Amino acid sequence: MPEPDRVPDPVPPTRVLDDERSLIGELIGDQAEQWDLEGELPVDLLRKLGARGLLCAEVPAPLGGLGLDSGQNGELTAYVGSLCSSTRSIMTSHGMAAWMVSRFGDRAQRRACLGELTSGQLAAVGFSEPGAGSDLAAMQTRIRRDGDSVVVTGEKKWVTGARYADHLLILGRQGEEAGVVVVPASAPGVELVPITTPVLGCRAAGHWNIRLNDVRLPADHLLGGGGQDLSMLFTTALSYGRISVAWGCTGIVRACLKAATEHARHRQQFGKPIGEHQLVARHLAELLVAEQVSTRVCEHASAAWQSFAPEMVMATVLAKHVSAGQAAHSAAAAVQVLGSAGAMDGHVVARAYRDAKLMEIIEGSNEMCQLILAEHALASR
Repeated sequence: MPEPDRVPDPVPPTRVLDDERSLIGELIGDQAEQWDLEGELPVDLLRKLGARGLLCAEVPAPLGGLGLDSGQNGELTAYVGSLCSSTRSIMTSHGMAAWMVSRFGDRAQRRACLGELTSGQLAAVGFSEPGAGSDLAAMQTRIRRDGDSVVVTGEKKWVTGARYADHLLILGRQGEEAGVVVVPASAPGVELVPITTPVLGCRAAGHWNIRLNDVRLPADHLLGGGGQDLSMLFTTALSYGRISVAWGCTGIVRACLKAATEHARHRQQFGKPIGEHQLVARHLAELLVAEQVSTRVCEHASAAWQSFAPEMVMATVLAKHVSAGQAAHSAAAAVQVLGSAGAMDGHVVARAYRDAKLMEIIEGSNEMCQLILAEHALASR
């Protein structure tokens, strides 16, 4: 029997897809280009989205979320991704933080933390380190218990949303095991280090580095008391991140399809719209195929996630790998169709071109996803 505070209230899909999408559309509007060029999102925007439960919409309604299932939240994520990948990146990071609290926190931690994450406070998650990405054995961040306190020491890099965060969920080693500590960004010993070099994609997502210099906190900041398996912690958190990125990539594909078809319908060359030229039409056909493929593989992953199916982890890896690849190819095709019109920095397809490339790296690079899929193929046949 599930605990009462884990049972989501059903949310009518029509309300979510209409009212909430309308609100998101109004808040983001056509400002993504400016945010991308400036490299910064309005914090007020993020807090408004957070206070409406939109940054972690799968959190149950009694705890402040919308109680969406994975598919509904995925479509919402895709919509945000079609408008602004930087905002979608915050949505992924914040949602991952809420998922980790839901999965590993005790009841008191869930009620306290999730209440904050659905009231407008913002969270970021620290995984990667200067010498550790996919190589978990190289992780150097340490978590140790000291009486009624927990002490965190280490360094995290490329932390999405750290620039805007009130809370940092830090993954680290705890002896032979592992744990996740909820660290206030303002805690003594926390040093937030801006990345001053302009980044390739998701420029406004607030990627900063973090140094943790013997940060001492009450022991109840350690989710579930710690002592979890490092690989299990990592896989559980990344599975949420991968499915969120996959849906966000589907949004990128949809934005590219829309921009390319609108341009091809109206741009005239040799006496007719360029969409009627066969080689341009081929790009449009491939964009439509990419949108359908990405959508279906994400729907499959969300269905597996929702039912806790045995293939859930593999389905999320597959969705992320396929959708990121489709987004990268689609963005390149859209730029080709728009030509110089799509080459302006900040334009929707120019942003997509840069953002999609980054999606082939984060939450497991193409190569790591292929290794995981290959291992699955060898083990299951």
